[in-house]
Amino acid sequence: MAKKSVREALRLDEVDLSTLDPAGRPVGPQSKKEAAEGLVATGAELDGLQEALYAENSRAVLLVLQGMDTAGKGGVVRHVVGLVNPQGVRIASFKKPTPAERRQHFLARVRKVLPEKGRIGAFDRSHYEDVLVPKVERLLTAAEIRGRYKEINAFERELADGGVTVVKCFLNISPEVQKERLLARLDDPKKHWKYNPADIDSRSKWSKYQDAYAQALKNCSATPWYAVPSDRKWYRNWAVSQLLLETMREMDPKFPPPAYDIEAEKARLIANDPLR
Repeated sequence: MAKKSVREALRLDEVDLSTLDPAGRPVGPQSKKEAAEGLVATGAELDGLQEALYAENSRAVLLVLQGMDTAGKGGVVRHVVGLVNPQGVRIASFKKPTPAERRQHFLARVRKVLPEKGRIGAFDRSHYEDVLVPKVERLLTAAEIRGRYKEINAFERELADGGVTVVKCFLNISPEVQKERLLARLDDPKKHWKYNPADIDSRSKWSKYQDAYAQALKNCSATPWYAVPSDRKWYRNWAVSQLLLETMREMDPKFPPPAYDIEAEKARLIANDPLR
């Protein structure tokens, strides 16, 4: 039997979050040491593929990271996206919309920071914030939320048609591990800046957010979702790196052929010696 790819193992075809194990290791390394070794090899290959994508300059990749607070969106950006040349990366994060942003279409702020051709984009939170929070906080009607689902699907199809491959990761964390990570932030003065008292308010609505996620994952499937077990940071980082690697292998970017005569340029360079 052929070995399952990470995309096959983590792809969400039927959305039932209660069946997902946030501490699971459904495929790949079973230890932190194995994952660390795998990440080094992955980094080398990803870096080469990203350079070819940049040189090709015709397509882009967008890595979408969604999850509850402390699920590790920033950690993935640092440890996975950080494996490649930063010149070929565009990173964006999305917080609560400003008053000016609220007066615009909800996708307007997203469109402004899409990756250019040849680059890998990474969204720390994304356009999905605009259906998750409004649903939980009842800022929009059910009909308005459904309308946004349709617009998100249309938007992601538009991206695909325009040469942007979208990789959507739901970083699945348990409430127990979230509590541990929030307490760790409060215990470490160097991490106090990362703590937000509002995180407790969101945590108190855990079941509502899980339902909001389930509905978003189910209704916004124009591009596939991958459920990444995120209780173990090392497994989360390895898994996302593999999702990105498998995607880019399939894209198979190529270095463009030179638009000049190589031998002629060598001859010109040898003849053009400024020291003579």
